[in-house]
Amino acid sequence: GLQLGDNAKAALMTRGITEIARLGVAMGAKTETFAGLSGIGDLIVTCTSMHSRNRRAGILIGQGKSAEEAVRSVGTVEGYPCAKTAYELGQKLRVEMPIVEQSYAVLYEGKSPAQALRDLMTRPKRHESEVIWLLGR
Repeated sequence: GLQLGDNAKAALMTRGITEIARLGVAMGAKTETFAGLSGIGDLIVTCTSMHSRNRRAGILIGQGKSAEEAVRSVGTVEGYPCAKTAYELGQKLRVEMPIVEQSYAVLYEGKSPAQALRDLMTRPKRHESEVIWLLGR
């Protein structure tokens, strides 16, 4: 919905799987779980397939529809309640999850997707070494 380029999409997916893994590990999961089909594989399909209800809802939200309107239009959207759960768990466990935090703000607090994206993209730059978990350290 926001017409991001391929590099921006790749950056969000890479940082997104890192956040997901960070939360999972904080809850006791193994890092390897996130490097396979159930982790990065699922994220790639969810983010890129037009068959993905989560993606279709996200496009509608990016085009200006409310989360509720997007869910009504698309049907079951697992990511909608999961974003709230991930946000609450991240807060409880003190896990840094900026994408989840911005997603929550858009879905549940009415923040504009464009502003959420600006806030994410203007965060201080950090080394991407945390993605090393994918390589088994």
